[in-house]
Amino acid sequence: MVVHVPSLEQRTMRPISAGIVVGNRQLEESLNTCLQKLPVRIVFEISEIPENWSDFTDRIERTEPDVVLLDVTKVSEPLEEVIRRIRATKKHPVVIALHTAEDPEAILAAFRAGANEFLCPPFDRPLQTALERLAKTKEASAEAHAHDGKTIAFVSAKGGCGATTIACHCAADLARRTQKKVLLMDLDLESGLIGFLLKSKSPYSVADVAHNLSRLDESYWRGNVSESFSGLDVMAAPPPASLGLIPTEQFAQVVDFARGSYDWICLDLGRNLTAYTLPMLNQIEELYVVITHEIPALHQAKGMVERVLRMGYAPERVRLLMNRMPKHSDVTLEELDQLLGLPVWATVANDYIILQEAHAEGRLVDPATTLGKSYSHLVSRIAGLEEKKKRLSLFG
Repeated sequence: MVVHVPSLEQRTMRPISAGIVVGNRQLEESLNTCLQKLPVRIVFEISEIPENWSDFTDRIERTEPDVVLLDVTKVSEPLEEVIRRIRATKKHPVVIALHTAEDPEAILAAFRAGANEFLCPPFDRPLQTALERLAKTKEASAEAHAHDGKTIAFVSAKGGCGATTIACHCAADLARRTQKKVLLMDLDLESGLIGFLLKSKSPYSVADVAHNLSRLDESYWRGNVSESFSGLDVMAAPPPASLGLIPTEQFAQVVDFARGSYDWICLDLGRNLTAYTLPMLNQIEELYVVITHEIPALHQAKGMVERVLRMGYAPERVRLLMNRMPKHSDVTLEELDQLLGLPVWATVANDYIILQEAHAEGRLVDPATTLGKSYSHLVSRIAGLEEKKKRLSLFG
């Protein structure tokens, strides 16, 4: 590992860590001359991408460079795939394409493949400008990425249990009451309704982000979310037919990126757990399984709980939510606890008319209603918030 010591006039620039993949001697000499004058820490330096891609991506994961300086004259694989794999690593490094000449076709190809910059010798001023821009971007987003968002997920034991409605109200109430940054992400990839219910204005979805991990940075992210309420960002689900061939693990990488920018990430996993959502269990601190009193829902919930526990998910992180709790029931909560193998963690009131009125008017349930208070109480428990207590009076 080589550490370049910056001159005094360069020390005002935020230090940058870089990985170098350069096999051309002309590029290597020009690059080294330039980097010696800049506050850049070289975390790895190789002449070409190894045949074993896992070794290369493991190196990037381990060293976490801010930028990868890539000699595109020596890339044998499709450039778009190379850059996508580099950008898909956990720190999502910037990729600067290096070439021996200012070739218009090479420039176009590099940017189409997802490169952030295209440079050719002499590097001195262009590279310094590019790295200064990167340093400023890092500094500007440092506060946003200081978050280590808590990720919670809502999943219906069967269709119609109401996980989407609960996820929407909890996310909005979390943003309102905590004044923190909250993301509501719709991962109901079969029939996602969050974009519709919250009137999301963004034409993009989580699938667009998952499909473009090589371009994923704060700026690209902001272009794909919609602000529904103050402090609440919404990322909609894609139309069911648009999923295509996106690998399941790429959705987990989207969630991982979001953790750096939000205090709370609320996921709507839709109905049951799928091949797309199961890989995310290790990223989810609390899994809220939404059930109702119907026998099929209870049967499905029991199977889901058993499945996630067999996968090693801690029982204390699985929380059963009884939605549309009837005022009178032949089955007690204690009997349900015994049936399901876990206690019912919380209940949500039943008010079909109030909920349908809110949907018809394109809004959330009024917090002053019984149902609204039920959602608010749920959020208080989830986030550990104190609830206002009624003041007692001698005169009632």
